[in-house]
Amino acid sequence: MKEQILQTIKKYDTIIIHRHVRPDPDAYGSQGGLAEVLKASFPEKSIYTVGKEEESLQFLRRLNDIPDDTYNGALVIVCDTANEARIDDNRYGLGDMLIKIDHHPNEDPYGDLLWVDTNASSTSELIYEFYLYGKDKGLQMSDAAARLIYSGIVGDTGRFLYPSTTEKTFAFAGELIHYQFSRTELYEGMYNLKPNIVKLNGYILQNFATGHNGVAFVKMTKDLLKQYDATPSEASLLVSTLGNIQGIIAWVFFIEEVDQIRVRLRSKGPVINGIARNYKGGGHPKAAGASIYSWNDAEQVIQEVEAICEEYARS
Repeated sequence: MKEQILQTIKKYDTIIIHRHVRPDPDAYGSQGGLAEVLKASFPEKSIYTVGKEEESLQFLRRLNDIPDDTYNGALVIVCDTANEARIDDNRYGLGDMLIKIDHHPNEDPYGDLLWVDTNASSTSELIYEFYLYGKDKGLQMSDAAARLIYSGIVGDTGRFLYPSTTEKTFAFAGELIHYQFSRTELYEGMYNLKPNIVKLNGYILQNFATGHNGVAFVKMTKDLLKQYDATPSEASLLVSTLGNIQGIIAWVFFIEEVDQIRVRLRSKGPVINGIARNYKGGGHPKAAGASIYSWNDAEQVIQEVEAICEEYARS
């Protein structure tokens, strides 16, 4: 598949790279990292990265604003997006050909070519693997590409703490740090929090609720977010907060937005992405997301997580 993707890339003069809505560092890292690899390798090609910018991640990369006709005869690549409905910028279908590169479970196999590897820690890891495959066939790495790919790996592995981190992950990271970029500045951009978000984190630690079977949850309403002057995206950055608390094996963040309630599911053991799929979401076995539209549905989600954890405890 890597060979097919490489040969397809070589055929097109215009390449437009998408990723998922509400992006995280791996979305930016894989999208931008691939773009920078292709720019270094094929300077004659027009390479664009598109989507709605996330303010907290603008330090990583600024995106392109392109007209619809740019898609005429173009190759479109979508990174780090499991479900077609979650692709940011619905013009992805206007291109000549569509490629999916992802590390989530392949429940929605869209695209003309698909490279999905659920064993990879991140889609950014796959982009580096793609470079290694093609480095003797025309692909070149740059400092800008290495910085983005490294940031995506760091983000999706929780700074190499998550079980998805493998020997390959460490090996790739070890190679990437030889390129010229500041890891200190990168970490500051990714993990330094504004004072109001630190205070919101304090609220979470003081007010999270516990259910049955090692389940915890936090409900953040629009009024609460307004009180702390926090956006839903900023609140989502805190989802790992409860992971260090003894006795909690799965937890849920409910974050109210204008038209929906975002559900962030995390687990130390039980597989919880099936619950996300019940609410038209998805993700990894132990890190997933979905959307609900009433607080009554939140109670149902909690009950389903409790049932999964009870079954896990018995196994």
